[in-house]
Amino acid sequence: MSNRIHPSDAARRAAPDVSSDCRPAVYTVWKRSSMGFQGTDGFSVYDDAGSLAFRVDNYSRRRKLCAGELLLMDGQGTPLLSLRPQLLSLHDRWNCYTATEDALEKKPSPTSQQQVFTMSKCSALQSSDEAEVHMSAASAARASSSSSGLGCKHPEVASAPAYRIEGSFSRRSCKIRRGSDGKEAARIARKNAGVASRPVATLSDDVFSLVVRPGVDVATIMAIVVVMDRICHRPYTPMVCSSQ
Repeated sequence: MSNRIHPSDAARRAAPDVSSDCRPAVYTVWKRSSMGFQGTDGFSVYDDAGSLAFRVDNYSRRRKLCAGELLLMDGQGTPLLSLRPQLLSLHDRWNCYTATEDALEKKPSPTSQQQVFTMSKCSALQSSDEAEVHMSAASAARASSSSSGLGCKHPEVASAPAYRIEGSFSRRSCKIRRGSDGKEAARIARKNAGVASRPVATLSDDVFSLVVRPGVDVATIMAIVVVMDRICHRPYTPMVCSSQ
């Protein structure tokens, strides 16, 4: 893969030599399945070393009522999270569950999986890209190391949002903020070709940057990005790539 898609070697050499725990994680998101078929509509996500970190392989762009499960995997194809639309939802609600290896072979029942979060748009208006993410009670308890005794068997959802998405995802200019204090957890921006000091050109919307702050679960943020792509109702145009 060329340096038009993932950060160049020069850019990586110029990066300061500090602990990855102290600086944001930078990813390049490519709206194309890693399966490599021309015109597929999945996701390939590369870290700042150019390695495949996450993927969503070749799913359908059918209307939400007919859409099936989206499976977020790591770079090796191990299932991480499954995403399913909530039928008959005015605010385009989606539910996220933990995924297991058998998710690749058969569709498990939601009752057999642990809910991670629910996500929906703040407004029923199609022109709005703003959304909220509510973690399940069990996930919120684990994240805060709480001993409140909330059980994992019931998909209770926290009343206050864990994350808020602000800005325009359709224009690849938005931020994911923590609901508790409003601090930035991640941001999405247009991707420029070349190094940061001398950008050559801005790439199409099919390639964009994702910056995740330290201490934030990257898989959860990537799942949010996948759902945002589905609820923002942006017309899909297959990317035609040249082999040259």
